[in-house]
Parts: sequence; structure tokens; C-alpha cells
Amino acid sequence: MKRLLCVTAHPDDEAGGFGGSLLLYASRGIETYVICLTPGQAATHRGDTHSDEELATVRRREFEDSCRILKVAHGEVLGYRDGALDRTEFYSVVGDLVHRIRHIRPHVMMTLGPEGAITAHPDHSMAGIFATMAFHWAGRTNRFTDQLADGLSPHRAQKLYYSTSLMTLPDRQPVSPAPATAVIEVSDYFDAKVQAFKAHTTQAPLVPIFENAVKQRGRQEFFHLAAAIIPRTMEMETDLFSGVVED
Repeated sequence: MKRLLCVTAHPDDEAGGFGGSLLLYASRGIETYVICLTPGQAATHRGDTHSDEELATVRRREFEDSCRILKVAHGEVLGYRDGALDRTEFYSVVGDLVHRIRHIRPHVMMTLGPEGAITAHPDHSMAGIFATMAFHWAGRTNRFTDQLADGLSPHRAQKLYYSTSLMTLPDRQPVSPAPATAVIEVSDYFDAKVQAFKAHTTQAPLVPIFENAVKQRGRQEFFHLAAAIIPRTMEMETDLFSGVVED
């Protein structure tokens, strides 16, 4: 079975940037995974919660609900601090992701771009940077050798994609998204993607902004091929698993 791993920063990123593709590939029999680095405890919108800890607990449940709608085989929220990924020890985060890559052994990975997606959020930037290094280092025998002594083996995912966009938000900090090299048609899964975002009920005030953004994007998700184990020239794709072979 082929496997797809998505690395995000906050609960709700999995629906907003990747929801349609996660559903599409799950429907094709591909095993999908999502790793979210933070529980989103620093969010502006907090529902009825009264502390960071309470908000984190609620947002973890919302993430589980969203992953259920998106038919994610396994979703995991790590415990890194929301709003502080740019001040988090680099090697530790990458090591956590490398460990999971070596365990899951994905064929394809997708994450956020270093520009921070259309919101330019620093956590989005760092999630992409951490995931990129983990993509490269997971396959090397001279990185995190303690994991290899514990029984894991190096693993090279075949392709790494950044979520990207053909639009920007005029009221946000400037952002320079990567060119789209893959266009994934998600019309059949559009309503479920919106439903998954709405499962994050603490973030209800963001729903109108989200719905406006996805309407502008259309019923497609856009990706940029950031790395591949087989050197190639750039070409437009309509399938993230194009050219991918099973182990």
C-alpha cells in the first residue's frame, strides 16, 4: 500500500491546505497520515476555553474529528508550542519527524512552504522547513543514528510537495508563494473539506474567511514539487503519485 504523509503546524491546517487531496488519495486506497506540530494553544480564537491547556485539549479533539472526516488513517498532534516554532530547537523537531518518517515510510510527503502559505504565519514557515530537512535526512545513515540502533532503518520518500496558491491575501504580510507544478482536482471532496474545517469549532470566526479563500481558489488544490529522489526537469502534474513506485 502506498502512503502519503502531511506535516502541518496547527489543527485546521490539514483541512484548509490539504483536505481535498487527503480525501482524494484515501479514496484511491492510499494510506494517509497527518502530523501536526502544535496543538494550537496560542490561537486568537479560543471558543469557551479558559486556558492554553484547555484550548490545546479541545483543539486536539477537533483535529481528531477533522481527520475522521478526511478519512486520515492516522493523525498525530505533537506538543510543540504554538506561535514559537521559530524559537524551537531545530534538531529536536527534525529528529521527531525523521523518527516518524522512518516508521511510517511514506512514498510522498506534503507540507507548507517556507513562505508561510498565504497567511505568512511563521509557524507555517517552520513546519515546512522542519519537514523539508526531515525528508532529506530520514534517508541518510549518518543522521539520527540512535534511531537506527533502535531498529529503524533509513527511508527516502520519493517526492516532497509544498502546498501553494495562485492568490495572496491583500491584508496580510507580503508573501511569495512557490509556483504551482501540480494541480489536484478535488471537486468531489470540496464539501467534505469545508466540513472538516468547520469541525474546528473553536475557530468558527475564521470560517467566513476560509470559505471566501477556497471560493477564490476554486475546487482545486495547488502544490509545488520541492524535491524528488529521481532528478528531473519541472513539469505540470495532476497526480502527486505520478511516477511513484511501491517499495
